[in-house]
Amino acid sequence: MRGGNMFTRRDFLKTTAAGGALIASSGLPMPAIAKNAAIKLGYVSPQTGPLAAFGEADKFVIDAFLATTKAKGLNYEVVVKDSQSNPNRAAEVAKELIVDSQINLMLVSSTPETTNPVSTTCEGEEMPCISTVAPWQPWFIGQQGNPGDPASWKPFNYAYHFFWGLEDIIAVFTGMWSQIDTNKKVGGLFPNDGDGNAWGDKVVGFPPVLEKLGYGLTDTGRYQNLTDDFSAQINAFKQAGTDILTGVMIPPDLTTFWNQAKQQGLKPKVASIGKALLFPQTVEALGNAGHNLSTEVWWTPTHPFKSSLTGETAAAVAAAFTKTTGRPWTQPIGFAHALFELAVDVMTRTEDADDAEAVAKAIGETKLDTLVGPISWGNEKLPPFAQKNVAKTPLVGGQWRLKSGGGYDLVVVENGLAPNVPLGGKLEALA
Repeated sequence: MRGGNMFTRRDFLKTTAAGGALIASSGLPMPAIAKNAAIKLGYVSPQTGPLAAFGEADKFVIDAFLATTKAKGLNYEVVVKDSQSNPNRAAEVAKELIVDSQINLMLVSSTPETTNPVSTTCEGEEMPCISTVAPWQPWFIGQQGNPGDPASWKPFNYAYHFFWGLEDIIAVFTGMWSQIDTNKKVGGLFPNDGDGNAWGDKVVGFPPVLEKLGYGLTDTGRYQNLTDDFSAQINAFKQAGTDILTGVMIPPDLTTFWNQAKQQGLKPKVASIGKALLFPQTVEALGNAGHNLSTEVWWTPTHPFKSSLTGETAAAVAAAFTKTTGRPWTQPIGFAHALFELAVDVMTRTEDADDAEAVAKAIGETKLDTLVGPISWGNEKLPPFAQKNVAKTPLVGGQWRLKSGGGYDLVVVENGLAPNVPLGGKLEALA
């Protein structure tokens, strides 16, 4: 939040504008008119480090965006920064983009460890920001001065977010679990990070909802990311007789945990893990042991949405990614693409790209059909404190299935919250 003595980008622009007026009155040549310059977008995501899978599609999306806008006669520049999967680094590069690169709009993606420090920096510097790929609770609540006191929570003036929430993933996961006969005993794997603390929270997370639905939760406490030994958690789950495993793990930790669980004889009927199981490479690293693991699904080639920029379907964009890179499609493609769709829509509706308040106002007034679905802020289905800054996107559930020729398919098996996303089958129990 803005401090009393902070010299913000807005203050800098005011002083330079005053300087420009003095130059004009003195008869000296004026600086280049901003409207003739490129609209400059800043983009921050984890392209290296343990969260690098989230940034895998960034180059593909940005290259396509620049080609598309150039073909349309639009003048955009994108300055990309790698958060290196580090919150401190994310805040540092956000400040660089605002102060040194003098961007007009910040875009940021992928986990609270990236979205929150960037959004907080933007709010303090009065820089419009659009954020995605983090459940809205850890994004909104995690940036409050006192996350434990809902009465103190305040909306933001410049930071906006679009994604689903914990209420959605809990509904999707329990919807999948209800398709299998289990003892309703759940083991929770919640790390000590923004996602893990939110998912395991006794007020807004999984525990109260699972209890209400008749599930028993074994929560072994917050572990540190990049843990190399999950024996304590595995033993606790075995002693509790858990049929269901859930949690939100980074990709390297899921690989470590699942291999150790297999070695130590933990045999759940269902394992629905957020974050790590979004990515084909994480499942493929498990060999055949990844078969029938389940996860949340935010975007697939079968989602019935089109790009507002190109008119391409989700299937066409996914196919283009595979053709360009030789790699399987991944879920963040759709949301990275939607960020840039929103940027063009917002800037098209803003007369002066340098007017931060006007840009922020245009973000709040957005109503756009994107590659990940309709996006608009002010949703009455959200709690009043979050309505200004959060836009919701659809969520379904999926299960990884081994293909006969090798590799995995992600099959949509639960669509109760988004029936327009077609089902590919029903949940199957783990072997």
